[in-house]
Amino acid sequence: MTRHLLTLLDLTPTEIAALLTRAHELKALQRQGRSPRPLVGRTLAMLFDKPSTRTRVSFEAGMAQLGGATIYLERGQTQLSRAEPLSDTARVLSRYVDAVVVRTFAQQMLEDLAAHATIPIINGLTDTHHPCQVLSDLMTVEERFGGVAGLKVAWVGDGNNVANSWITAALRLDFELHLACPPGYEPDAALLRQAQEEKRRVILDQDPVAAVSGAQVINTDVWASMGQEGEAERRKEVFRPYQVNRELLRHAPAEAIVLHCLPAHRGEEITAEVLDGPQSAAWDQAENRLHAQKALLEWLLG
Repeated sequence: MTRHLLTLLDLTPTEIAALLTRAHELKALQRQGRSPRPLVGRTLAMLFDKPSTRTRVSFEAGMAQLGGATIYLERGQTQLSRAEPLSDTARVLSRYVDAVVVRTFAQQMLEDLAAHATIPIINGLTDTHHPCQVLSDLMTVEERFGGVAGLKVAWVGDGNNVANSWITAALRLDFELHLACPPGYEPDAALLRQAQEEKRRVILDQDPVAAVSGAQVINTDVWASMGQEGEAERRKEVFRPYQVNRELLRHAPAEAIVLHCLPAHRGEEITAEVLDGPQSAAWDQAENRLHAQKALLEWLLG
């Protein structure tokens, strides 16, 4: 059966653990100059509707390091721009390449592709989920704390796709997730209900101080994501009390790390002092996109 990664719920806790273990191994091997090449002869298509730095470069570099190749496709360069059905595109790409990573707006697009593809479909980002990002975040947490089990993870700001993916991680792994979001900007309601029904330690309120108090991991992201530029000025006013700054970090443990999936708007959701400071793990987090995705590609295609 073809495996896809549309959300982290497509993985079991055991599979997440195995992927992270392999990601650490691949990172160590690369630093030793001994990267394995199990994907020689394999090709990854990259179907992108949104601009990208980390997702594109990490997947392209990762496939190259594993011995494979990539084909970058923007929607305007494909017959999707002329209303070819997604089902037809999925069937054709399944005959040409070995997997497709998609970076788009609607999660339904990935669902439709996966329904008709006979090769793995990987979510490189949608408006509702960003599983590859949170895999690399979990890897970063493991590097700093040995694992996420038993930790408190805070999310401060917009209840966006990365926040949703942290909730899916909490549905699979044993940690406390405390989200502080302003009214009207909460994460996906269905995921929150699922967490409540499964009695997971997922807490949602409007208090950033409560979220970071006792938290070993503090997450934030931009206040206006791609496609929300028209709301940016209004969002700045709403989210101003949710800035991750030195004052907020005084309520967190001294060993707490700060994560940001980048790009960052310095002076908005996070201050430059924090992003560039000693508690920031954002640069390790960005690097780990490469290693976590290499582990994922090896697992799906190797």
